[in-house]
Amino acid sequence: MNKPAWRSSPFILISVLLHAGAIALWIFLPASWPWALAALIASHASVVIAGLLPRCSLLGPNLVRLPADAITRKEVAITIDDGPDPEVTPQVLAILAAHGAKASFFCIGERAAAHPELIQAIITGGHRIENHGQRHRNHSAFFGPAGWLREVGEAQATLEAISGQSPGYFRALAGLRNPFLEPVLQQLGLRLVSWTRRGYDTRTSDADCVLARLTQDLASGDILLLHDGNSARTRNGESIILAVLPLLLATVTERGLKPVHLPTPP
Repeated sequence: MNKPAWRSSPFILISVLLHAGAIALWIFLPASWPWALAALIASHASVVIAGLLPRCSLLGPNLVRLPADAITRKEVAITIDDGPDPEVTPQVLAILAAHGAKASFFCIGERAAAHPELIQAIITGGHRIENHGQRHRNHSAFFGPAGWLREVGEAQATLEAISGQSPGYFRALAGLRNPFLEPVLQQLGLRLVSWTRRGYDTRTSDADCVLARLTQDLASGDILLLHDGNSARTRNGESIILAVLPLLLATVTERGLKPVHLPTPP
């Protein structure tokens, strides 16, 4: 995959120009400092809000639905985060195999290194390995360029070495990020992906509720998010994905859709 030179999004360019203009106004018209300060605060706030919205594309390209050709083929992407998990992932793979479904697994580098046999099992099943960071730190949205490069770059190297595949996508923890991420992704040849809908299966233990969130208005081209790692548990202690996934795949099929992994990035 080609790695284009980084180009800032129009939103970031406007923010930079606004900063420069506010500082110039403050220097040349000191009495206008309240307006300059207000402009700086508004600019910073807008950037922060954009980073807090997982499906927002203001900070850079962000895949939230499949491309037009996949929509035409009536495909729905199954994406699974936070693994691999030695208890849950093998059962997820068995469910996918039973339904003839493919998925993209967004794996954490450290967990992949601890369970390389699970990465191989994912590959053998015809699924894709994607990048979910090396350590999955809760404060990753506050990283600067060097922090993002370590987190994403180390995971890319780890996953590629174990799987023999070069991940094409990165998903930030909970979708949270900042303007320093996109230049790193472009440097590494990765594309940011979020989702069309998610079931909040890391904190909801009701399988029916998770399923309803994933299937309400389900349409061709949707990207669905589940978790095999850090998944909530049902009342009987079962990982929620194991209760939801068979029902989800059955629903996808009933609606004439095909469950697939994410397409190879252009």
